[in-house]
Amino acid sequence: MPSTSHDRRQFLSRSGLSGLGLIWANSLAGQVVAATNSKAKSVILIFNCGAPSHIDLWDLKPHATDTVRGPYKPIATSVPGIEISELLPRLAKHAHRFSIVRSVHHKHGGHNSGMYWSIVGRPYPMDSTLINPSRNDVPSFGTLAGWLARRDGYSGALPPYVITPAPHCDSTVYLTPGQYGGCLGSSHDPFVLNADPNAANFSVPNLGELAGIDSQRRDDRRSLLGQLSDHCQPIAASGSAAFDVNQSKAMSLVGSAEVREAFDLTREPAEVRERYGRHTWGQSHLLARRLIEAGVRFVTTVNGQSIIWDTHKDNFNRLEKSLVPPMEKAFATLLDDLVERGLLDSTLVIWMGDFGRTPIINVEAGRDHWPQCYSMVLAGGGIRGGQVIGESDKIGAVPKTRPITPADIHATVFTALGYDPHGTTYHMTDGRPMMLSEGQPIRELLS
Repeated sequence: MPSTSHDRRQFLSRSGLSGLGLIWANSLAGQVVAATNSKAKSVILIFNCGAPSHIDLWDLKPHATDTVRGPYKPIATSVPGIEISELLPRLAKHAHRFSIVRSVHHKHGGHNSGMYWSIVGRPYPMDSTLINPSRNDVPSFGTLAGWLARRDGYSGALPPYVITPAPHCDSTVYLTPGQYGGCLGSSHDPFVLNADPNAANFSVPNLGELAGIDSQRRDDRRSLLGQLSDHCQPIAASGSAAFDVNQSKAMSLVGSAEVREAFDLTREPAEVRERYGRHTWGQSHLLARRLIEAGVRFVTTVNGQSIIWDTHKDNFNRLEKSLVPPMEKAFATLLDDLVERGLLDSTLVIWMGDFGRTPIINVEAGRDHWPQCYSMVLAGGGIRGGQVIGESDKIGAVPKTRPITPADIHATVFTALGYDPHGTTYHMTDGRPMMLSEGQPIRELLS
């Protein structure tokens, strides 16, 4: 932990200000850092639920045995000495813009707990897929980015944190904890699209005006509701406060032309929509760009329904024929589009999954869960591209050099956004203060 944070805590403790004073000092420190050092203003997280194979995409092992290396050859990129899979020819041309971290690791092999560790930066209390969100969760970095934005004065009509097209999950029965408001409360839940932006009749559910209800009539109804609420006894039942918050958010969204315009993909030229790919993943990436342009601070695009990247069987055919092509086209086009619009320098783009996949190919031509070592990619937003951070062993099983944890990734993201990951705190439901991240920023990545 930086000595300045330690000294501040000692001073506050001695002077009896370790409660409110600590919160104020940490908040002020975070604002000062944001005002002076930040390059990233927003984040797009490309998340591949189910866990893509690092060995077949970003960290090939051409000299390993055929029980490990798979059928794909490494190809040269725009950066001499950096090679990635032949499955990624478009992204190979962008290697000077992104950096690959090849030594990420954690200990959860269940999908939902693995996704939690990835997006929260901390382990879940149990390693399991059969878990769901609760108000005791540590928030994801998307949730915290929205919380920080609001703390620092964000007042846009659009929610600061959006997920498209659907939430992280292992089936619709078990949703990944952490991606909602968690301990910060329902006011910091993301706006989850829950619709296919590639659908011919795509519209955001429940966002449009009701037939026969114009803006004046809607405002009159809202005013009447407020008057009735003023003369009623408050509801003491648990969840009533969350209901009020969500009702207010819903009314604000429905009444905003700015919100409807940001989600309106018909405003995009057909050529642009084709470049991203006329599929759910492509249009989600395009929507992410539109939302960032409109002021949203954190957008997660979930590549696939549920755990579609879970390739226990037929890994190679699935990667080659159905999984990688739409993902790569959308990712590469997003980078191109952000560059063309002058947005890449201020938009941090992250590509990640739950974990990696086993070095050893199983008997069904698949690869199983492997959190012990995997790869991630970061670009834009002050990230120094054209690098490989960390190295895995000769079969991609464990970090060989520069081991990186999800917490380190989170610390890097918050630092790029201008926040001190150790000096800025929030509180759990039991009152415990929590740092934004317990990890260490990856200094090689930060310009």
